[in-house]
Amino acid sequence: MPTKAGNGRHGAKRAIELHAHGGYERLLRAAQALDAIRVAVAHPCNAEALQAAIDARDEDLIVPVLVGPAARIAVVAREIGVVLDGIEVVDTEHSHAAAAAAVRLAREGKVDAIMKGSLHTDELLRAVLDRECGLRTERRVSHAFLMDVPKYPRPLLITDAAVNIAPKLADKADILQNAIDLMNRLGYEAPRVAILSAVETVNPAIGSTIEAAALCKMVDRGQITGGIVDGPLAFDNAVNVEAARIKGIVSPVAGRADVLLVPDLESGNMLYKQLVYLAGADAAGVVLGARVPVILTSRSDSLRIRLASCALAVVLASPPRARAS
Repeated sequence: MPTKAGNGRHGAKRAIELHAHGGYERLLRAAQALDAIRVAVAHPCNAEALQAAIDARDEDLIVPVLVGPAARIAVVAREIGVVLDGIEVVDTEHSHAAAAAAVRLAREGKVDAIMKGSLHTDELLRAVLDRECGLRTERRVSHAFLMDVPKYPRPLLITDAAVNIAPKLADKADILQNAIDLMNRLGYEAPRVAILSAVETVNPAIGSTIEAAALCKMVDRGQITGGIVDGPLAFDNAVNVEAARIKGIVSPVAGRADVLLVPDLESGNMLYKQLVYLAGADAAGVVLGARVPVILTSRSDSLRIRLASCALAVVLASPPRARAS
């Protein structure tokens, strides 16, 4: 199968290193040490969606299975100069059918993950979350952005900024466990999780502080495992050691968070976009808690973000015994 000049395993590493802060390098190394996974690409019917799948294939991260109207996919392939020889195409009538077919492939164990093509996110998630034919588990589905922030010394996971609009306490417990599980698989034995609110003290007038305290107690009782959790914490004292010191906060998490659990989708969405557009951060995303990882890429995503999102799915979908430490 032909690949683009400069691509292949070493090409993916170069794509990450071209970025000044290079925070995804560890992630790419972990993913490239594993076998490529089969990924159903739902409705790759524009140039960006099809190119994302081809780029990930050329970097040995995924084996794409293109699911959508075969004739339209062929037209797009010709327009961008891609040869589809050797790539499996599952022909469907339209985007709704493509989402359903991608989910069916995952249910049947024929693919290891699903990747969003040129259909709407809601359309794909509707098929994933279908109670009869979808990919639900006992865990609530949530989304996580693995951020690469230039002035932060390590990758920073933000959850949930894309799926759960106003999660209740039980929902947040699942969102928190999903995030910890992901970080564990990325090699963090005990990721530090900050449960965010507007303030760092429990205030009965601010519901998110009450839920933060409850989540911490759930960790104490072993209901949530695998991480070091503290909250409520305000954003400044979650990520800045000096801010935590000035406020007299003594905590193994304060100022050193690996994970930020936000109160709701609105605050999380604003936070990650502020980091992207004002701080020059990258945001690689994946949906957690379903039977298989779901890769949500955007038309505006750069190559490094697309590769990092696929790498997250590779690490999640690979057997635990095969993962790199």
